[in-house]
Amino acid sequence: MTGKNAYLSHMASGTTTACQAWAVTRRDGVVLGFTDHDRDLSFEGITFKASSGMTARALQQSTGLAVDNSEAIGALSDAAITEADVLAGRYDRAELRAWAVNWADTSQRMMQFRGSLGELTRVGGSFSAELRGLAEQVNQVQGRVYHRLCGAALGDRACRFVTDQPGFTTERAVQNAEDRQIFCFAAFTGFEDRWFERGRLIVLDGDGAGLEGVVKADRLAADGSRSVEMWQAFAIDIAPGDRIRLIAGCDKRAETCLGKFNNFINFRGFPHIPGEDWISSYPTSTTVNDGGRLR
Repeated sequence: MTGKNAYLSHMASGTTTACQAWAVTRRDGVVLGFTDHDRDLSFEGITFKASSGMTARALQQSTGLAVDNSEAIGALSDAAITEADVLAGRYDRAELRAWAVNWADTSQRMMQFRGSLGELTRVGGSFSAELRGLAEQVNQVQGRVYHRLCGAALGDRACRFVTDQPGFTTERAVQNAEDRQIFCFAAFTGFEDRWFERGRLIVLDGDGAGLEGVVKADRLAADGSRSVEMWQAFAIDIAPGDRIRLIAGCDKRAETCLGKFNNFINFRGFPHIPGEDWISSYPTSTTVNDGGRLR
C-alpha cells in the first residue's frame, strides 16, 4: 500500500518513522528539496536535502481566504538558499509543496500543504518565509477598471502584442552600471529617445540572470550614447559584459497603442469615457450642441 492511506495506517500503528519534506519551485524553474530528517530523501524526482537547516512550523489551515498561519524557517547557506538569491527576489511567489513522509518508505506520504511563498524576511544569517495557500489567489481584487488608460500589460494575453520582434526588443552587453540602477551605453542607436521608458529590462546572464525591472527613464544623447535608468535598483551587481534584454515601453494611452504598436484593436481601455468635468457641463446657446463633447 502506498500514498496517503498507507501513511495514515503507518501513523496509526503506534511505531512511526515520520518526518517533513518541502519542495520549492522557483519561477525560473529551479526546484529545491528540503527535509527535517537527518538523511536525504528522494521521491517524485526530487532530492530532499537534510543539510539545508530548513524547518517549518506546524500547519494551521482554515476554510477561509486568510493567509495560512504557517512559516518556513531556515538558514541562508551557499549549499541551499543563498542570501543573494533571496535579495534578487528569486523566491518571491515560488511554489511550495509540503509532505508528511515515512522516511523508512517514502512511498507512504501525504501532502499537507500546497501554495506559494509570501512575505520573506531576513534576520542575520537566516530567513523566514510566509506560506500562502491556494485560496490566497481567490482573495484578490478581480474585474476591470473603467478608465481611459489600457488595463492590459504589454505582451500579455489581453494585449496580444508580440514584443519579441525587431524594433521592439533588443539584446546587448552592459558597458557601465551605476548603483545597480543606471545602465550606460557609448553607442546605442536605432531606437527613438525614450523608446524604452515604462518598458522592461531583463538580465540574461551573470550573477543577476533572471532579474527583471521596469525602466524609469531612457535618454538618447546627440552623440548616440544612451542611459537607461530603472525605477528600483537591482539587489545584485550587474557587471560590464553581462547581457540584458530591453523591451519597448507602453504608457497605456490609446494614442501610443495605435501609433507606436499599431495594436488599437486590442486596446483594453476606454478612451472616450467622460471625465469628471462632464458632470458639471451643460449646454448653452453660445456652444455647438451637436451631441458631441461639452466644453
